[in-house]
Amino acid sequence: MSQVISDELMEYIANLAKLELSEKEKEQAKKDMERMLSYIDKLNELDTEGIEPLSHIFSVNNVFREDVVTNGDDSENILSNAPERKDEAFKVPKTVE
Repeated sequence: MSQVISDELMEYIANLAKLELSEKEKEQAKKDMERMLSYIDKLNELDTEGIEPLSHIFSVNNVFREDVVTNGDDSENILSNAPERKDEAFKVPKTVE
């Protein structure tokens, strides 16, 4: 049940992707998309009865660690390297009008 990609559909897809394709590139993209759809059709023929869907190949658990400050407030030491400072910040030349 392979789907044929029309010129209009290819133009629409290129527009959505904000691509300017030459005629040769459009033809190549159409062939590529038809091959992809054909492959998907082939995958749809597989018997997946009883197979549980996966979101990830490995079992993934929450791997986040507790957010704990380890280096503390060293702002005075950091600002000691500043050529100029204003209050508790670096002072830099204005770059935007």
